[in-house]
Amino acid sequence: MSESPVLIDALKSRFGDQLLSTTVCCNQFTIEVAADQALDVLRALRDESGFRFTQMIDLCGVDYLSYGISEWETEAVTDTGFSRGVDGEGPGRFDWAGRPQQSPGARRYAAVVHLLSIELNQRLRVRYFAPDDALPIVPSLVEIWNSANWFEREAFDLFGIVFEGHPDLRRLLTDYGFIGHPFRKDFPLIGNVEVRYDPDKGRVVYEPVTIEPRVGVPRVVREDSRYLQAQNELAQKG
Repeated sequence: MSESPVLIDALKSRFGDQLLSTTVCCNQFTIEVAADQALDVLRALRDESGFRFTQMIDLCGVDYLSYGISEWETEAVTDTGFSRGVDGEGPGRFDWAGRPQQSPGARRYAAVVHLLSIELNQRLRVRYFAPDDALPIVPSLVEIWNSANWFEREAFDLFGIVFEGHPDLRRLLTDYGFIGHPFRKDFPLIGNVEVRYDPDKGRVVYEPVTIEPRVGVPRVVREDSRYLQAQNELAQKG
């Protein structure tokens, strides 16, 4: 479903400076607003006749730490691809001193909302960043769409984003005693602690991780006559 230019113009006309950015990618229209204005903008998107985004399809958290940084790059591939994890320097595979760092002035945590207008047959993606990376807080949307309840609990659990005004903000997917937020880019893939049931103590115990991190080895990229022939043919045509 392609986004109508009428919707784009209507959004810019209605919200003006409240729109920090507007982008179109993969036939999906995205607007960005400030966190302190998100409730007003989203409520208008739901209620006003020109928009009628009455259905919230999804809400998720995003961690933009190391965004745009590739773990590895190559101009050649094999016909079977690569194994996962070429080196140990990517997000989640690092020693603490070499953990991913954020660029100065960059914003790290954001909430992203996907909206659907059944009445007008339109879709829209709305993003707003938490102003403080140390304690990311954004407003809860439960008062606008009650379905946001569990989505926000999930984002809180996995990313540590606090949704202010949520009626019951607690972990949803991890254990009550879980340490950290596993979808953050600086969370180690092996975790911080491991959990097991101790039959002698008759309860669950938490212990330091005993798993050794294992980094996959890339498949060898070999020179292939097929690629060389294609390059030669292109050179001859040029």
